Amino acid sequence: MFKIFRNIDSKNYRPGYGGLDIFKFIGPGLLVTVGFIDPGNWASNLAAGAEYGYTLLWMVSLSTVMLIILQHNVAHLGIATGLCLSEAAAIYLKPSYSKILLSSAMLASVSTSLAEILGGAIALNMLFDIPFRAGALLITLFVLIMLFTNSYRIIEKWIIAFVSVIGLSFLYELSLVNIDWNAAVTGWVTPSFPEGSMIIIMSVLGAVVMPHNLFLHSEVIQSRQWNLKDEKVIKKQLKYEFLDTLFSMMVGWAINSAMILLAAATFFQTRTPVSELGQAGNLLIPLLGSHAMVVFAVALLFSGIASTITSGMAAGTIFAGMFKEPYDIKDNHSRMGVAISLILSLGILFLITNPFQGLILSQMILSIQLPFTIFLQVHLTSSEKVMGRYKNSVRFKLVLYALGIVVTMLNIALFISFF
Repeated sequence: MFKIFRNIDSKNYRPGYGGLDIFKFIGPGLLVTVGFIDPGNWASNLAAGAEYGYTLLWMVSLSTVMLIILQHNVAHLGIATGLCLSEAAAIYLKPSYSKILLSSAMLASVSTSLAEILGGAIALNMLFDIPFRAGALLITLFVLIMLFTNSYRIIEKWIIAFVSVIGLSFLYELSLVNIDWNAAVTGWVTPSFPEGSMIIIMSVLGAVVMPHNLFLHSEVIQSRQWNLKDEKVIKKQLKYEFLDTLFSMMVGWAINSAMILLAAATFFQTRTPVSELGQAGNLLIPLLGSHAMVVFAVALLFSGIASTITSGMAAGTIFAGMFKEPYDIKDNHSRMGVAISLILSLGILFLITNPFQGLILSQMILSIQLPFTIFLQVHLTSSEKVMGRYKNSVRFKLVLYALGIVVTMLNIALFISFF
């Protein structure tokens, strides 16, 4: 699908930039946002609110700032070069290096898909009492059908609808509880490290930037390209991309914050510990009524489906990029990447006996791989050979490397914590 956008290079074909044209650019960032509100984030956010109330809301603020910077940077790669991160790695790195890095990214994509499918299966179990394995199979089949039969534009609209449902669901949940907004505002801007909270802090901050999202954003941003030879068009694209990324990440910030607020106003107030997503939904029944549990489970289902779709798209992008090709669901390499990620993750889910342990395993693999993707991104976007005049400035490169080091340290600490 993206080949259609990349091949449009007519001097007479330019986008308009009226006052409302910014809305034409909203979409790619929301696909990335889905990875920021996936089932893994749900578990961490609910645990944060249930155990520590409003005091860890600052994690959402900090992680959102980190995410905006990194996703904005990788989107620039796609706009300035017409290549996704995977293609750029295959073209500009030595073949031995690129194969190792991109193979590890595919493994991370499988791990991501495993967690996303699991989240959807948990939601189906909560809503219809469907066994986890059967639910995982249904989620996988639905996502494969969506990806193999729909164009990018249609999928983008579906994702926007899914994100809207998730957001509206939490607005409804929050309308049922009493929020201490003074404590919430303080929590958003004041770093706090309550005793025993480091594992949760690391899990939220260390896992919010996900490898597959960096590959995906550099690809889907190209659905908004028109004329790569026109400097004015590129500059406009860069400007509107930032607004799209900023808006989308703020939507993610709001939804993640809502999760913590809900947990703080319910579970923390009643001193009710929460260790699993299914448990959290069931515990809402005596506190807020059965409708709250249903709304919670529906939002989780949409989160699981949406994040599985984007995880599959990312895998197709990575795998096609290994062959120096753009993502195109009609192309065999893109199809293979999608199938490898989703079917292999489903197979792993069928083999494991403890879904929670499977979720932990997936997060461990992401923790190991993420630093390689971040530093690959920074290396490519800082190269004049790759980016030309749009390469990172020295100051911005230092900021990116600092963020890369912070995220790496958090993920190493998170990996160690599993043992």
